[in-house]
Amino acid sequence: MLPNPLDKKDRMLLNLLQQDCMLSLQALADAVSLTTTPCWKRLKRLEDEGYIRGRVALLDGEKLGLALTAFVLIKTQQHSSSWFQQFVTLVQAMPEVMGFYRMAGEYDYLLKVQVADMKSYDGFYKRLVNGIPGLIDVTSSFAMEEIKYTTALPVAP
Repeated sequence: MLPNPLDKKDRMLLNLLQQDCMLSLQALADAVSLTTTPCWKRLKRLEDEGYIRGRVALLDGEKLGLALTAFVLIKTQQHSSSWFQQFVTLVQAMPEVMGFYRMAGEYDYLLKVQVADMKSYDGFYKRLVNGIPGLIDVTSSFAMEEIKYTTALPVAP
């Protein structure tokens, strides 16, 4: 079943929720010129159709002692289904991994990793490379400064 097309009010709701998912139903309804019941029905539909995957609080990594961001590029010669499942299971179980992507191009996978410091990263790296056979190149780059970070998708109204 295909999702319903989004209208202007749906897109406005999605943008508002991306800015602050703690807004009350009344505040959301007022912002899009609806009463609460139709607004709630729209939100429910947007969730049911998968436009809204979840509602979370965004935390400050530095204040939590997780100031080092690493981007890890991985090459492998293994491409079997069983190896892939083993690799995915290993990486998904690592709480330091904030993003995990299968790539096209020179590298096969990209990880975004958030840790406290270089010693913590070294522990993560050792668990990764010793946890799965077949990794032929693991290259890491470290962010010196976060210039832009957002979780908001560009949803045009």
